[in-house]
Amino acid sequence: MSTTAPTAAPARSPHLPALDGVRAVALCAVLVVHGLPGLLPGGFLGVDLFFVLSGFLITSLLLREAEATGRISLGGFWLRRARRLLPALVLMVGFVLFTARWLLPAQDPAPLRTDAVAALTYWANWRMADRGGDYFTETAAASPLQHTWSLAIEEQFYLLWPLLLLLALRLPRRRLVIGIGALLGAAASAVTAAALPATDGTDRLYFGTDTRACAPLVGCALAAALPALTRHATLRRCAAAAGVPVCCAGLAVARGDSPWLFQGGLALFAVAAAAVVGELAAAPSSPAARLLSGRAVVLLGRVSYGAYLWHWPLFAVLDADRTGLTGVRLFAARVTTTLLVAAVSFVLVEQPIRRAGAVAAGRRSLLPLGATATAAAATVLALLAGPPAGPPPSNTVAAPPLATVAAPQATVSAPAGGPVTARPGRRAGPPRVMVIGDSVSWTLGAYWPGDPRFELDNQGVQGCGIAVLPELRYGGDPHTNLPYCATWQYRWGSSVAKAEPDVVVVLLDRWELMDRRLDGRWTHVGEPDYDAYLAGQLRTAIDLAAGRGARVALLTAPYTRRQERPDGGLWPEDTPDRVDAWNRLLRATAAGHPSHPVVLDLNRVVCPDGKFTWQVGDVRVRSDGLHLTPEGVRLVVAPWLAPQLAALAAT
Repeated sequence: MSTTAPTAAPARSPHLPALDGVRAVALCAVLVVHGLPGLLPGGFLGVDLFFVLSGFLITSLLLREAEATGRISLGGFWLRRARRLLPALVLMVGFVLFTARWLLPAQDPAPLRTDAVAALTYWANWRMADRGGDYFTETAAASPLQHTWSLAIEEQFYLLWPLLLLLALRLPRRRLVIGIGALLGAAASAVTAAALPATDGTDRLYFGTDTRACAPLVGCALAAALPALTRHATLRRCAAAAGVPVCCAGLAVARGDSPWLFQGGLALFAVAAAAVVGELAAAPSSPAARLLSGRAVVLLGRVSYGAYLWHWPLFAVLDADRTGLTGVRLFAARVTTTLLVAAVSFVLVEQPIRRAGAVAAGRRSLLPLGATATAAAATVLALLAGPPAGPPPSNTVAAPPLATVAAPQATVSAPAGGPVTARPGRRAGPPRVMVIGDSVSWTLGAYWPGDPRFELDNQGVQGCGIAVLPELRYGGDPHTNLPYCATWQYRWGSSVAKAEPDVVVVLLDRWELMDRRLDGRWTHVGEPDYDAYLAGQLRTAIDLAAGRGARVALLTAPYTRRQERPDGGLWPEDTPDRVDAWNRLLRATAAGHPSHPVVLDLNRVVCPDGKFTWQVGDVRVRSDGLHLTPEGVRLVVAPWLAPQLAALAAT
């Protein structure tokens, strides 16, 4: 009944242009949700539409081969899938890898290398479910290869489902067995999604193979049942009529974090989509099928794979900062570029390799696969051979010559040359400076070049500021504090008590700028009630920093550009108004505090033109739109800040 050796190509499935139209609809939904999400919040369900269609088409193809030849050639099937999918994927991944340094500079190369390996070996969904493992990656903009998670699920399906199908083909009434088995598998997937806890967010549910297998398995069940459905036109049409509004409603109102999605919502959408696909496949001359069979729609569907592959990294490259466009104009530029690249890939890469594979015979049919595998291996090896990423050990980098970048005049007079001794009554040895705050302060301390005038103690904590109201929005999505943030007062107090610093440098940035829920409503810095809350937290922070007699230096927050909204705008926490409101509050609170903390304008140093910038002179000062770079600290910040800290330590 079956063999794994390549054989002659199986009987071809009849081409149904309307199903290309379904691909086009799914692609458009994905493009819109990734470019103008306000227009179609549930557009991500276009991926589930692709899943249903894949399950239907692949099962139909394999069943037709089994019925025509009495066997399924697993080797032939997998080779055809490789020729269809791998060439464009390798091309896209290679583009991302070799242009990331210039076109996607905010991407940390170490996680990106792992993302590339995951994309090319089809486990990207599990990689994205638990990407990074550190604060910087977890809170960064999405990987330019994140969209390959859906390709990984499909490839895992292509690997496992034919094996299960082989077993079913040995049984009587094979279509009934396959249909029931696929439905049971889909139900198990839906139950798994509903049963798994979502306490750490929905990534595990959204990206997991087990929780997203429902849609392709529903498509498999449809393929097994199609002959029977063809004979029951009334039932089929009624199901399709009910499926259309369900699909439209899902696309219109769903959100990626909607709890109901994983409590049966995704399963319902898959069933509704299958009902529509079943009607189009069984009645290819129906009005709906003719509507989806228009030439332009079919052409869009034919390049939908390449367009899906390329849209995500191209959307990242064509951002508002680089193009000067936002909203609909930015979306139009992104979509136009994506379709052009997808068309070129289809004509020059995908189709030639597919044709070469179709006409080749015997061992020669392995050549396209071998070439693709070689290209994939070369890409991965080139990436893995790159320099390792990561911060240098704190306080171990030799002090560089003074930077030539102009910086604001120091506001604290520096002592004349030589090491500074501790203030009277303090412990012996050089003065001690403590840096404390969030992850931005951590980068300041981690990359500090060292200074003979004082010792520096880095106590920055990644992911924590002084605002600890538990409900907040990060990048437009619900978020909460990291578990250890609520104890910041104890941590600050114990650090100061243990180190007894002469100067405490406080740098707070990200977490004070978020939308947070206060007294039942969303608010932010710049609004009176929230300013009063923040001022109270900041006074406590200054009290703790000055608790052992240390001088306190408050650094203003620089402007940021951590990530854009899909339409090219800025998330609220990245807007200059938020930064300005925080810096005003910082100065006002410092002016009224009895310890007389000094406010030093880091914003003016890192953003000398009064707006966000990646570089100051020839020095890149921001790694990801938020955090400081090693060279930025050594060559721009330290030459400006070190003399002022030395002067404070001596007063």
